[in-house]
Amino acid sequence: GLLMALDVPQERGLGHLDQRYLDGLEVCRFPLLPFLQPLPLDWMYLLYTIMFLGALGIMLGCCYRLSCVAFLCPYWYLFLLDKTSWNNHSYLYGLLGFQLALLGADRYGSVDGLFRPQKRNAHVPLWNYALLRAQVFIVYFIAGLKKLDGDWVGGFSMGSLARHWLFSPFRLVLSEEQTSLLVVHGGGLVLDLSAGFLLFFDATRPLALVFVTYFHCMNSQLFSIGMFSYTMLATNGLFCRPEWPRGLLARCPPWLRGVLPSTKPPQPSPDCHYKGRGARGGLQPRQHLAAAFTILYRWGGYRGPSPCDHPPCAPQGYNNWTNGLYGYSWDMMVHSRFHQHVKITYRDGLTGEVGYLKPGVFTQSRRWRDHADMLKQYSACLSRLLPRYNVSQPRLYFDVWVSINERFQQRLVDPRVDLVRAPWSPWTPTPWLFPLLVDLSPWRQRLQELEAQLDGHTDAVFIADFPGLHLENFVSEDLGNTSLRVLRGQVLVELVEQQQNHSLNEGQGMQLPAGQYHKVHTVSSEPSCYMYLYVNTTALELERNLTRLRELRDRVRNGTERSPLPPELRPILGEPPPAGVPLDPVVSLFLRREQREQRRERESSPAQRLRRFLRRKFFLFRR
Repeated sequence: GLLMALDVPQERGLGHLDQRYLDGLEVCRFPLLPFLQPLPLDWMYLLYTIMFLGALGIMLGCCYRLSCVAFLCPYWYLFLLDKTSWNNHSYLYGLLGFQLALLGADRYGSVDGLFRPQKRNAHVPLWNYALLRAQVFIVYFIAGLKKLDGDWVGGFSMGSLARHWLFSPFRLVLSEEQTSLLVVHGGGLVLDLSAGFLLFFDATRPLALVFVTYFHCMNSQLFSIGMFSYTMLATNGLFCRPEWPRGLLARCPPWLRGVLPSTKPPQPSPDCHYKGRGARGGLQPRQHLAAAFTILYRWGGYRGPSPCDHPPCAPQGYNNWTNGLYGYSWDMMVHSRFHQHVKITYRDGLTGEVGYLKPGVFTQSRRWRDHADMLKQYSACLSRLLPRYNVSQPRLYFDVWVSINERFQQRLVDPRVDLVRAPWSPWTPTPWLFPLLVDLSPWRQRLQELEAQLDGHTDAVFIADFPGLHLENFVSEDLGNTSLRVLRGQVLVELVEQQQNHSLNEGQGMQLPAGQYHKVHTVSSEPSCYMYLYVNTTALELERNLTRLRELRDRVRNGTERSPLPPELRPILGEPPPAGVPLDPVVSLFLRREQREQRRERESSPAQRLRRFLRRKFFLFRR
């Protein structure tokens, strides 16, 4: 981010606003509905306590229906209160909580069964299992359908995941590219599409349990997704025969069975219909309702993710480059984004003064950068707060550059539109949202080839821009060797300080001066594509100095260095610096790196790695 990171928020903008957020004085929030607001802090603590007690009651089967309500209502309130924290996993927990409120999950090993004999060790209707199995099946199968997307099948969604140490065994026989395409993307697609079917049938269930257990254990190490992996591991038991816990407990020692749930056959339940077993009467109305609800829920789940995420049934205002309200679509890991550049410009409506805001001021979330509805909410919040800082009737312009699934960096929204006054509706497409340049998707293979040709000190940024727009950029003085090369279309490079313009066509390039602003105008009738090539000359020189210090230390130690070391370099041999001689910054960095390498060597034993692994898992479960 050195190349595209503008430093204008500190130089020409309001760079002091973060402290106001840290003090809790002004915060921008992103609720689903405008009237949803957080309660006072003490009441929020009470709400969390009620939700915790509800979850505890569900786990123990104590006051089960009341516990379900105590968990479910606060959970959905908190879920809808902040769209920036949405994901498929938290949505799944809310759906499972809703289902548990309708099911008889307190019939075995529950506190309620101790005080209500009719519930103790009683049958559970089969539709209870069918509903939960259907929900877990939907999670797998819809995620598999989403992975039929061309980006996933082509191996562009999680391109760097194959470098993780978990895939080291596969890289023994496959290249990194083959591991990414065949194992990460191909294996994930096949497993999600087939897991639900394999778990359902008795003949294939043992094989499925092995694969999904391995899959979720890997996910727990690959991604920071909280308890989701462990929750999905727990759902494996739903697909086994209902009596498997009873058989497991029957194998416990006799002295332990007295405190464990009963292993006797279950008693009949009034919630069940026993056709052909001497049952009295026909189906009751609540059993008809249960069957209808199960069928409708299954149909809704298989019809599409709820709420459905494709036009015309989806609220089109929430559709961005990926259709659907994020967090409801089960498109897990299908899209990876990389933000190169975000700029927020404000204009005083009375004086015309222009300034810049630090992206993310008044909020800790970064998800607003990807969604038109959150950008609209964020701009409305900023327009209410900026008048307190002598910015009257503010106009706000966002310039968000993002790459999705290894495409070109391109604009998400029109930087010429004032988002404070821009229209937005959940029922109509967003007019100020730029389309994804899918016609340039075939370039991704070429971009990978270009990057492969670079040496270890050169980096590249690939840009695509729309006709009539320009990119304002600042080249840091650390990037002493920066050039621009046009890949497609025609651009006009404006050197601001030198007041010079250079027209570049496809295949042409030029050197850019460091420490100066420049603008790249797209003048062709089609989107332009160009690339920055830059070398961090400051970092490169620093690495060379560190290498010289390491070689000098080795020569002194093996006796090949004849000349004495100057006093400021004596610390590289482990000696304290002389009194009154300040420690050179390069020497200080060299010593810190040496300490890190020594510490890494000490902690690289299998026992140390196992200890760190268990420590991380302990903190995860404690949290």
